Amino acid sequence: MLPTLAQLETAAALVHAVMLPTPQYCWPLLSQRTGTETWVKHENHTPVGAFKLRGGLVYMPELKRQQPDIAGVIAATRGNHGQSVAFAARRAGLAAVIVVPHGNSAEKNAAMAALGAELIEHGHDFQAAYEHAMGLAAERKLHAVRSFHPALVAGVGSYALELFRAVADIDTVYVPIGLGSGICGTMAARDALGLKTKVVGVVAENAAAYALSFAKKAAISTNSADTIADGMACRVPDKDALDSIFNGADRVVTVSEDAIKAAMRHYFTDTHNLAEGAGAAPLAALLQERQRMAGSAWR
Repeated sequence: MLPTLAQLETAAALVHAVMLPTPQYCWPLLSQRTGTETWVKHENHTPVGAFKLRGGLVYMPELKRQQPDIAGVIAATRGNHGQSVAFAARRAGLAAVIVVPHGNSAEKNAAMAALGAELIEHGHDFQAAYEHAMGLAAERKLHAVRSFHPALVAGVGSYALELFRAVADIDTVYVPIGLGSGICGTMAARDALGLKTKVVGVVAENAAAYALSFAKKAAISTNSADTIADGMACRVPDKDALDSIFNGADRVVTVSEDAIKAAMRHYFTDTHNLAEGAGAAPLAALLQERQRMAGSAWR
């Protein structure tokens, strides 16, 4: 079940106690490129450069209330979830252990270490790191912070609440899908505000589990998830996230690696912002659907 408006507003208050709402801009060059009024919600302007921070800021206080004697937390990540967990754990006075796959982004590893996290490298991809993290949680008596949880959805849903209240009558919002907290938070905010905005999920061709699952209306895993968009490098979808996506998403669009790279370049030339692969994927999807979306307003 997606969070209610009251739950989203409570989450937003926790988030805004730490960071200001991020801006949303309609960029002229980007709108010209896409052929439609195009708004960008700048979650790259959070203290960790990603929307995931919001979820940790909501999750950790709730965890402390429920388990006041807990010593630490553990999570698996390709980077942004781990930064969120490390940032929020440090604020809550908890130790954080983060498991990343071998070959993970050196910059994101450094960012998590700078937040005080203990980094462990294990496995060839996120799923292998995740399975190892779950084993370590039991072995070291740490609380496992999974990448999809109602508190995380409520936290990240605060960015959609900001967007929908700042920009009226948005026709369609494109949202990248990793394990699903972002798209579920966006659908929750839309539903809570009674809007008719279509929410479109975006995945990489090389990590297409959610697109395949959406097409079949059943959970479908893939054997690999090798994509430049590490925030979308999922090969085993979350069942709870899928249930909400099946019920609330308009469609799920698949984009190529070349399209993601091109969108990253477009963000730099058209907005002077550096976007990581997952952040650029929604623009890649809009450009792929340019003819379909002509004349609509988009985030």
